[in-house]
Parts: sequence; structure tokens; C-alpha cells
Amino acid sequence: MKVVVSFDAKEDHKRVIGEVLKGVAEVVYLREIPEEKRAEALKGAEAVISIYPDAEIGDLSLLKGVKLLQIIWAGVDHVPFGEIPEGVIVASNAGAYAEPMAEHVMGMVLALAKRLLPNHLKLAKGIYDRVSLNKEIRGKNLGILGFGGIGKAVARAFRCFDMKVFAINRSGRTDEPVAFVGTLKDLDHVLKVSDVLVISLPLTKETRNLITRRELNLMKRDAILINVARAEIINQRDLYEHLKENPNFQAGLDVWWREPFKGEPFSVDYPFFELENFLGSPHNSNIVPGMFERALRRAVENVRDFLTTGRVRNVVRREDYI
Repeated sequence: MKVVVSFDAKEDHKRVIGEVLKGVAEVVYLREIPEEKRAEALKGAEAVISIYPDAEIGDLSLLKGVKLLQIIWAGVDHVPFGEIPEGVIVASNAGAYAEPMAEHVMGMVLALAKRLLPNHLKLAKGIYDRVSLNKEIRGKNLGILGFGGIGKAVARAFRCFDMKVFAINRSGRTDEPVAFVGTLKDLDHVLKVSDVLVISLPLTKETRNLITRRELNLMKRDAILINVARAEIINQRDLYEHLKENPNFQAGLDVWWREPFKGEPFSVDYPFFELENFLGSPHNSNIVPGMFERALRRAVENVRDFLTTGRVRNVVRREDYI
């Protein structure tokens, strides 16, 4: 069997791929083949491992005959599903980056709840504010929109604070110990009860602009909102205005409406960074040493399992994106 790797693999990446697929499949590195011969290299491939398939492969009709397209990123909203031939299974790498992202969520929640950045900046100006109250999160309600790999890792991380988990996923079922689990039909309930709300949903037709002024107004006035998924799930103007009008409400974003990750310079339409109740990070919640290699191994293991058993995790529903 043949597996084609379409991204520019470094030696560390090749080592991981070779270890996982040894004795299972021949590995062909597309970027090392002259461009005029790449179409031929894709013929007969059982699977393709990619990051940005359209940028790496070009004409995605060349994937006709490929059985599995494995994406290394967890999010697949960048994948042009309409150009991928019918019959090709597309798998994401959901959950591959869950642990460091859960740590990042915890860091943001604690930094906001304890007002670490505003107090630091006040001290730098000689202002010794020992009067303003911090927030306590122990025993409070933790809402998680998107209870997959990241959401479950977040829930595990916050167990030390005895928080009650109110989860939303596609099925409305989970084996994890939670106080409540439902689907997006239960969104209003989770918004109303959450003291901390974490968004770890994929960006789809259904979740784009999911959180607007209406949804924000359902939340507690002193809630903390964290988004480590995709910025477009929240309406930018509505979030800014809600933060400005409700100074006890706090938000932390690791994702942005415009950012280099999406091929455009970072910018925001509203002065979020002038607000004391806001915290931002540069979409780096998963950027820790060795993370890409670990995520790659997980993706390649999915390909191996597909080739040897026919089973595949994280199959993407095209209708969610087209």
C-alpha cells in the first residue's frame, strides 16, 4: 500500500511517519518529487497526509481514487471540501492538541479571575490596588461548548477546583462525569448557568456566529468566556460591546477574526486591548515543544489503523462545511 505525504516533511517528521507505517505502507513525499510527476505519484495511493491540501496538492481532483485524506490540524474549516472528490474520507486530527490547550485555558481563566494582568500594569505605574476583588472559581459551574478531545481535557484540568461541568456536544451523551450534557439545542441553558464558559467547538455552518449579543446577554454578568476554537464562532462587535458595557464580565481569546494563520495580518475591528476585562494570546495555545510531532504521530496512527483494520477516527461530515 502507498501513503503520500503532501506537506514539506522535515527529518523529525519523517522519523515519526516511518516508525508508525513501518511494514504497513510505502511512504512517498510529494514535495520531493518534480511537480510534473506529482499527479502520477498520487495514483494508487490509499491515503494522503496533509496540512493544507489545496496549497500542497493543487488540483484536488487528483485525489480521485484515494480512500483517506488525513488532515494534521484539529480544525478543518480551511479545507475546500467542494473540490475533494466524492468517496474520499476526510479525517481531522481532533483532540491531538488537547492537553496543552487545556493548560492554556486554565491559565487564561486564572489570569482573568485573579486580575493578574490589570494588577501587574497598575503596580508598574505605582498603583497599589489591594481593594479590588478577585474571583473565586472553586465549586462554580464550568460550561464547555464542544465536548471532544479539548473539552474533555479542559474538564479534567478543572476537576481540582470541584467545578460542575455543563457540556455541549453533537450527541448529547458522554461517559465523562458531568453535571449536564446536551446538544446545541440546550445552548441557552448552559449559557445561563455557566460561571466559566469555554468554547472548543469546530467552526461549521451551524456554529459560525453562534454567540451574538443575544447569547451573551443570557450569561451571568460576572462570567468568564474563553475561546480557543475559532473566532468566527463569536460575533466580534457584540463581544466588544458586551465587555465594554459589563466590566465584571471577562473574556480571553486565543483565536482571532483576522490573523496570519488565515493568510492576513492580525488586526481587530474594536479596541479590545484597552479593556481591563479582556485577555488575548496569539493563537499559540498548542505551541509547545514537540507538539507537532506528537500530533503528527496521532494522525499517522489513524492512517495506519485505517489501512490495517478499516477503522478511522474523526471522520469529518462534509455537509457541516458545504
